[in-house]
Amino acid sequence: MHAVVLTGGKQYRVKQGQIVRVEKIEAETGANIKLEKVLMLSDGENFKIGAPYLEGAQVEATILRHGRAKKVKIIKFKRRKHHMKHMGHRQWFTDIRVITLPAL
Repeated sequence: MHAVVLTGGKQYRVKQGQIVRVEKIEAETGANIKLEKVLMLSDGENFKIGAPYLEGAQVEATILRHGRAKKVKIIKFKRRKHHMKHMGHRQWFTDIRVITLPAL
């Protein structure tokens, strides 16, 4: 059984017990959270699709840790102008473990 949830502006396909890396969630490590924007539920044969979300469905998860991803290097370069600009970005993330999925 799996569900498709929306968090941080992105959609994730999750299963029970799975560890997922999502955009940063403002909560303490070890806290239980509820992801209420469930887009779809499926058990392999049967499925439910929300319009846009399934009412009353929520996925429970535990926050494992917060962190920052590897640095993405950005170089802006203009040829023949003696101009080159180096930048970098490290995105914040949260690792969560899915505890329970809603019943189909």
